[in-house]
Amino acid sequence: MRIAICDDEEEVRAMLAEKVRRLYPAAELALYSSGGELLMAPPSDIVLLDIQMPGRNGMDTARLLRQNHRDTAIIFVTALEDYVFEAFDVGALHYLVKPFDDRKLAEVLARATRQHEDRKRQTEKPTLMVTRAGEHIAVPIEDIVYAEVFNRKVILHTLDSDIEYYGKMKELEKKAGRDFYRPHRAYLVNFRFIRRYDAATIYLEKGQALMAKQNYQDFVKSYLRYLQRKTGTDMG
Repeated sequence: MRIAICDDEEEVRAMLAEKVRRLYPAAELALYSSGGELLMAPPSDIVLLDIQMPGRNGMDTARLLRQNHRDTAIIFVTALEDYVFEAFDVGALHYLVKPFDDRKLAEVLARATRQHEDRKRQTEKPTLMVTRAGEHIAVPIEDIVYAEVFNRKVILHTLDSDIEYYGKMKELEKKAGRDFYRPHRAYLVNFRFIRRYDAATIYLEKGQALMAKQNYQDFVKSYLRYLQRKTGTDMG
């Protein structure tokens, strides 16, 4: 994670840097004395940005920054309250008015960090590479509603398409991970897309999968464990 501090006052930069290093010692920290320096630098995940600076002020800097870096979390750190409404126009995460206490800074940075981690997880989706008729296709694993075996082929059913390829269900099951379950030798289902089920059939957002009689109780236990992981709730 890269955190930038942009303020024309060296003393303020040093003070903020000390606080940020104490909270996030593993983060890469970059200090800039002007908006121009910040805009010329590599993109940061979080920016602590002063408004009242010589030349290009912080609000103009934020507008230019936002044009190329939509996901950067911008936190204004300023003694001025006048620009608080303009901060919404550039999608600022927060507007800290000096003086502020360390607890408030930690709270705002924690929010920015959570947003960064959420985006990172979304952009780093595990994918399955399959080959069909000489064409290589990357399929995000979490987008697979269910898979089935038919005529020696594996068919991946996503919400948008059905993709057939020569492969083995056992290998797909291993790559898919614990959010998937094999209720029948011919099917592999994504818990995320289950809408209802009974002892014979699993009804998914797209299509149906058969349930082998001997697998039903294990399926129910596995599905409840999945729900517990996702909700943090004790299912008993």
